Amino acid sequence: MKSVKHIQQKIHNQYQLQQELMRWRKFGKTVAFTNGCFDILHAGHIHSLMQAASFADVLVVGLNSDASTKRLKGENRPVNNEQNRALVLASLVMVDAVVLFDEDTPFNLITTVMPDVLVKGGDYTVDTIVGAKEVMANGGKIEIIPLVEGLSTTSLLHKIEAL
Repeated sequence: MKSVKHIQQKIHNQYQLQQELMRWRKFGKTVAFTNGCFDILHAGHIHSLMQAASFADVLVVGLNSDASTKRLKGENRPVNNEQNRALVLASLVMVDAVVLFDEDTPFNLITTVMPDVLVKGGDYTVDTIVGAKEVMANGGKIEIIPLVEGLSTTSLLHKIEAL
């Protein structure tokens, strides 16, 4: 039987994440960062997270809080609450840490984490990625990964509504 105790330990507040980052960096690990609402996890998310994880030794995922998701996506979102979304993300093998943020953008979290690689989906450009200038000024890289055509939480919700 597999131990699942480590899953909950991958969910951090910002202070805990700082401690974990110091430990990883002490051992020479590189850090990739991505973020999102991850409201209803689907194959597009998995594809993006796998790619994001491939750019560094560890992957940190910034997760929009319920309040932040509601402000960004509308009154009917999120479908799943932040604790459940964090748990699902933490259960993924490619994710090393999950941290909630309440702001509309992850700027403060990105500048705190200061990743070696900042990863976003293909619907962004370097000029529109929050924190990109700061990461690059610190010697980090920006990776933009292509989106999987037809896979989005919004399109999935539309399919469900049409049933």
